[in-house]
Amino acid sequence: MTVAPKVSYQDVKTVVLKRIRDSTWAPGSIMPGEIDLAKEFGCARATVNRAMRELAEEGFIDRKRKAGTRIKSSPTRQAKFVIPLIRDEIEKSSATYRYALINRELRDAPDWLRARMGLSQDISALQLQCMHYAGSKSFQYEDRWINLAAVPQAADQEFKIIGPNEWLIKEVPFSDAEITFSTINADAKISKLLEVSVGTALVTLERITWLNGVPITYTKLYFHAGYQMTSRL
Repeated sequence: MTVAPKVSYQDVKTVVLKRIRDSTWAPGSIMPGEIDLAKEFGCARATVNRAMRELAEEGFIDRKRKAGTRIKSSPTRQAKFVIPLIRDEIEKSSATYRYALINRELRDAPDWLRARMGLSQDISALQLQCMHYAGSKSFQYEDRWINLAAVPQAADQEFKIIGPNEWLIKEVPFSDAEITFSTINADAKISKLLEVSVGTALVTLERITWLNGVPITYTKLYFHAGYQMTSRL
């Protein structure tokens, strides 16, 4: 007796995507429902649902309750943002990663931070200032603030061995992020940390992350002279 191979959600997704791309299902049309597709493919409705969910996330279909699933006239691919791990970025360049904590301070969130993150008046924050090195060379200076109302466990971390970038990626999820790139001319403090001349133009990145509307952390990163960033969507 031959057992039919189990149909996976990837199998369903591949066939559906082919039908979208070759216009078997025309742009703007309503595609068959999950129950009908499950019967056609001989699989569980949950299998079809997962395939449809991924296709919606990737911008090929538009799913609405009671209105059905419609093929998008102009597919819009959604970018997925992943916070990079500084250690990985350095080690991929074949350099040895080294981390150093400069300062750790528990304090009331300053006015500018409360305004940027939308924090209330009585919020405490943990400020961490740290350096990341590629071998013996300065790679990045990190000035980070963690909202302790959202991440109270951060107050128990010394951050002497593991940096906040690495710790937060492992311990705290996020749902939204805001990123601002800019350039500055290094002042006396930054020039000393990054080993450049005063006035050197440097790339900076400011990032705020939220989890379901609750602000998690604000960080400003200062990169070494000549830093380049490449993103793929």
